[in-house]
Amino acid sequence: MPKVAIVTDSTADLPEELYVQNNITVVPLSVIFGEEVYIDNRQDLTVDRFFEKLKSSSKLPTTAQPTPADFIKVYRKLMEDNDNILSIHISKKMSGTTDSAETAKKEIGSSSITVIDSELTTIALGLIILKASQMAKAGCSIEEIVSKVKDLKTSMNTLFIPHTLEYLQKGGRIGRAKGLIASLLEIKPILTLHLGEVSQYRTTRRWNQAKNEMLSSMQSMIKGNGNLYLSVADADLEEEGNEMTEKIKQMFKPAFVLRSKIGCIVGTHLGPAIAIAFYEE
Repeated sequence: MPKVAIVTDSTADLPEELYVQNNITVVPLSVIFGEEVYIDNRQDLTVDRFFEKLKSSSKLPTTAQPTPADFIKVYRKLMEDNDNILSIHISKKMSGTTDSAETAKKEIGSSSITVIDSELTTIALGLIILKASQMAKAGCSIEEIVSKVKDLKTSMNTLFIPHTLEYLQKGGRIGRAKGLIASLLEIKPILTLHLGEVSQYRTTRRWNQAKNEMLSSMQSMIKGNGNLYLSVADADLEEEGNEMTEKIKQMFKPAFVLRSKIGCIVGTHLGPAIAIAFYEE
């Protein structure tokens, strides 16, 4: 039975135990505060400590993608024990990570490596990675897994509400939501990911209204054609993330719920926030 290794980057924001349980290899990005460089492995800098530094820092930290050399090292190691490698990463419009992976593939010159731009990030990417790894463990072929990943890319729904647009604005990740900047002080938007970048989905005026509208938006997006698989994550808003999770469980009775934390890389550009990602199967 051909073995397929699954590779992603640290923006997938899955709980650490799921990477281990599902044999997922993570190539980390880095976050930089001034002259301090931290590898985003949740060991050099924990998520809680990151948000403490983010709130106290006078200047927004920067982030750095892995190098092609980082991927080459990982790919060569995995090629020793696997027939194929499927490497799925953060949207190209948000990071050069996928470009680094593609460069590494070309330098190695192996047809056994497949690189996919998810056009997503954080928990939406995480759900795709989790599904791909489960299929790999079940013995599915690389073709079957790639087909499923491409289906999930188009059927994945993502909604998130930042507590402020300050971080998205400063980090240049506002994408199609640029029109919101003119009224930053009055708006609590619901954002989504569209064609690989941040896009406005709906606009509200108050934080509590935004949370209620997120649930209403989710309800309108669910088609009811299959079991619901979802993830809820927070960036430095644990209590409110837990509250959102319980409301979603009560309202939608999902088949699978993953509770996660938004990590350092996405947190740099998003700031405090709540996010949900879901698909039906």
